[in-house]
Amino acid sequence: MKTHSLQEFQKTAENFVSNLSPSSQKAVVVGLYGNLGAGKTTFTQAVAKSLGVEETVTSPTFVIEKIYELTNQKFSHFIHIDAYRLEKSEELLHLGWQKIISDSKNLILMEWPDRVLDIMPRHIQVKLTHLSENERQIEIML
Repeated sequence: MKTHSLQEFQKTAENFVSNLSPSSQKAVVVGLYGNLGAGKTTFTQAVAKSLGVEETVTSPTFVIEKIYELTNQKFSHFIHIDAYRLEKSEELLHLGWQKIISDSKNLILMEWPDRVLDIMPRHIQVKLTHLSENERQIEIML
């Protein structure tokens, strides 16, 4: 699917979220794949907005992880992780990775999941490709 504007990007994220359901046993984990500038953070911001997050959502490149509490949603927490700066998967484990993926009410979006694939559970893959200044290709694999 191609998007040609931020409004289309937002609509795609809203449709994506509307099709997600909490798991009975573990968190829903979404890996965001794509080069720098492909739209991973913008997609995350659009998902957060569709979940009612009112805070400004920025990439947690330096803090690695941001947790947003959700109200009146099917998920209790929206967790945004940026693994770009991680050198080893163990660094994510020290941030409580096992605990957050075991909570079925968590929705986790991770940028650069390829940096920690050895500890990633089965997850939804969202591949973003930069086509032009205003155009992105979004491919979702469940």
